[in-house]
Amino acid sequence: MQFNNRVHPSAEQAKAFFSTPEDGPFVMVNLLKFKPKADYADGSDADISGFEAYLRYGRKVRHHIIKVGGTPGYSGPVTGLMLGEVEELWDMIALAEYPSLAAMQEMVQSPEYQEIAKHRDAGLAGQLNIKTKGTLG
Repeated sequence: MQFNNRVHPSAEQAKAFFSTPEDGPFVMVNLLKFKPKADYADGSDADISGFEAYLRYGRKVRHHIIKVGGTPGYSGPVTGLMLGEVEELWDMIALAEYPSLAAMQEMVQSPEYQEIAKHRDAGLAGQLNIKTKGTLG
């Protein structure tokens, strides 16, 4: 199995994801890999870790998920692998439930979300976002 850890989807990936037929609530599984040091576009906060930069995003994104009717879920560090093989483990996993694709798209396109995304970009070396059917409850 091959995977490609990225911070942003390509335009084609985003279009394909958000143009699939609406099928109700889903949980997004986020597998996260952090940069050793934060890398802000303006050069600020070069003394903090990528994890610390991502935590700034994490504390604020909860509000945005709730605002579109979603539910922030579990998040925590990856501490081991019981089955399978990977060259390197992800650093953290985070779950978020969205009521619909439209709700998630509304969130990521909002100017308020775009403002906090700088912390995500500064902290992440890459991620996998996996859409799963169902809800957290």
